[in-house]
Amino acid sequence: MNEHVKSVTAETTDLSRRSFLVGTAATGLVLGYAGVPGIDAASAAAPANFAPSVWYSISPDGLVTVTCGKADMGQHIASTLAQIVCEELGAKWSDMRVQLASNDPKFNDPVLGAQITGGSWSTMMNFEAMSRAGAAGRIALTEGAAAAMGVPASELVVRDSMIVHPKSKKQMSFADVVKSGKATKTFTPDELKAIKLKTPDQYTMIGVSVPQLDIPSKTNGTAKYGIDVMLPGMVYGAVVTPPVRFGATVKSVDDSAAKKVPGFIKAVTLDDKTATTSGWVVAVASTYANAKKAAQALKIAYDAGPNAKVSSETLLDEAKRLQKLDDSGQFFVKDGDPNAAFGSAAKVLEAEYTTSINIHAPLEPMNATAEFKGDILHVYSGNQFATRSGAIAAGAAGIDPKFVVMHQMWLGGGFGRRLDADMMVPAVQAAKAVGKPVKVIYSRENDMTMDFSRPLTYQKVKAGVDGDGKLVAISHDVVSAWPTARWGIPDFLTPSVDKKGPLDSFTVNGADFFYTVPNHYVRAIKNELAHNATPSGQLRSVAPGWTFWAVESMIDEIAAATGKDPAQFRISLLDGAGKNDGGAQRLRNTLLAAMGLSGYGTRQLPKGEGMGVACVSSQERASASWTACVAHVAVAPSGAVTVKKLTVATDVGTQVHPDNIRAQVEGAALWGLSLAMYEKATLKDGGIEQTNFDGYTPLRMSQTPEVAIAVIANGEKATGVGEPAVTVVAPAIGNAIFNASGARVRALPITAEAVKASMKA
Repeated sequence: MNEHVKSVTAETTDLSRRSFLVGTAATGLVLGYAGVPGIDAASAAAPANFAPSVWYSISPDGLVTVTCGKADMGQHIASTLAQIVCEELGAKWSDMRVQLASNDPKFNDPVLGAQITGGSWSTMMNFEAMSRAGAAGRIALTEGAAAAMGVPASELVVRDSMIVHPKSKKQMSFADVVKSGKATKTFTPDELKAIKLKTPDQYTMIGVSVPQLDIPSKTNGTAKYGIDVMLPGMVYGAVVTPPVRFGATVKSVDDSAAKKVPGFIKAVTLDDKTATTSGWVVAVASTYANAKKAAQALKIAYDAGPNAKVSSETLLDEAKRLQKLDDSGQFFVKDGDPNAAFGSAAKVLEAEYTTSINIHAPLEPMNATAEFKGDILHVYSGNQFATRSGAIAAGAAGIDPKFVVMHQMWLGGGFGRRLDADMMVPAVQAAKAVGKPVKVIYSRENDMTMDFSRPLTYQKVKAGVDGDGKLVAISHDVVSAWPTARWGIPDFLTPSVDKKGPLDSFTVNGADFFYTVPNHYVRAIKNELAHNATPSGQLRSVAPGWTFWAVESMIDEIAAATGKDPAQFRISLLDGAGKNDGGAQRLRNTLLAAMGLSGYGTRQLPKGEGMGVACVSSQERASASWTACVAHVAVAPSGAVTVKKLTVATDVGTQVHPDNIRAQVEGAALWGLSLAMYEKATLKDGGIEQTNFDGYTPLRMSQTPEVAIAVIANGEKATGVGEPAVTVVAPAIGNAIFNASGARVRALPITAEAVKASMKA
């Protein structure tokens, strides 16, 4: 087995002979690689596998093991990447296996240059690299078999892990070729790039719903999640967090009562130089139950810090204040002159849109296990950003980053939550303090109150139409915390078009839509108060979850104000002019598909019912995924809304696994519904008020509507499907509510009280 990966069936892998340089600096991450002495000897003893690529190897028994450099949190990305390799390699699916990569930089994403899983990027950005890796292996095996059989390589056929020479009836299996040692061909980057890949009409694996490789191990218990890690001599840590989300410091800790708890070892006050946490204490004990009891027994005095009086209301007030300042923020889009266009417009509309704080709440609570073996720090955890997390762990330990080895585990849910490494800080510092391996497990309360949440946002949109009802101008201000700026990685920020410095485009993506509007401004404004008081993270769909709420709601408001059908109005704006060519047409097609499947506009609905549309190009404009939704709702006189059906159409370009795509789109749509109608966290006195699922209430099974899905697979480049449907559902529902009742709601989540108030207005 490769020294840097963890098999789906292996409990742990000893990576002590190698470490990886993933450090931090004032300007962000410093990436490099350093080998610990002894690695060469270890490699020489490895099995004689054939590894035509860093991404997979073929063993002498013919099994093909694909290394997944992405976090697998139930979206089956490991199996998807294996399927892409299998297509070009010509292997039999039953011969395929998957394993998870460590933080060795050689497993960095081919496009992003880091190990990060998010943005619906994984298939999109790795499709070509994995295809070329598979093709290179097929070529090398074919040439090896040709040499062994004494026949021309051009006459060989590869299928189902067999290499056959039809003329002579000779054949060799992949296992035979590997054992023969004849597969020796290597490829330069230019040679890899020159390989001619299959065309979609030649696919035999891609587009087929093969059995997911990870399901057997996940159902029989052999797949190990972070919470399953068990190490010899391991003890447990339970964290005690302050009453404010961020900024508190510990003044004193009285552990006299904790010392009476059986198995109590120590209370460790975190000294987190990475500023990932503040004001935390971890109680360490022999069992998790005792660690929790000890944590509850600790008496801790805090300095609550500068955010002790901050609330959701003060965050919103500050956002509104910032938006009114002419010199706030930086421009993300600056086309034409909206202000001049407003002056001559026949009609001008203005609206404010808000979204609340939202919490990730993955089923597997945050956890990490840390162990020091000599100079090497081993961290076991399921993580979406190994590159950054290794640096955080090193900073928490106060050691050279090259001595940190990250053991990637399966993730029991992520949704962006595990892009952060806060759970590693208490594990690392506790392990260092007690000299034993320490597993830290958050309670649900820890996770909810200390989540790197989706930020509270405030948006002001102004639109102008001419005498013919044509949209001529939009200005869009987006005020929020800046989750990506918090990472301190300059490469993840975007230069502003007004040259005022970098901005966090992950707070405004989606506002740069594919509609043709000649005058269009988008301004990104950082709410520093929210940024400090509620350190925010990337929650499934990121900015398009709020920007499209505003954009697609405003498009409907304009259509209503000009007496136009909102779907037809969108179609007229998706004309593909200029920079929108190609993208607008694909988006229009998904809208038409959703309209057709839902029966939009073809029948008279009962009183109090309505359909609403929205179409989006999430995520980033350069890596768009085309998605449209028609929502069918019923609105009661009380304002209560019942979502009866969601119809979602999505253009995926090339579909790898049809069943998985449908599952991802359906899950994303229901997540979007949950955010739209049910989920809300609030800040009071600097702390998140909701601590469990009694106060923070995601969608329940009884509230799930019918979901119909249309997948458009046209052979174009593969797009992402994990997040886009999240972004399109809320505006479609809001627009449907208006069509059903005349009530226009502009705040998420949508409540019966808000709908009823708007009905009366």
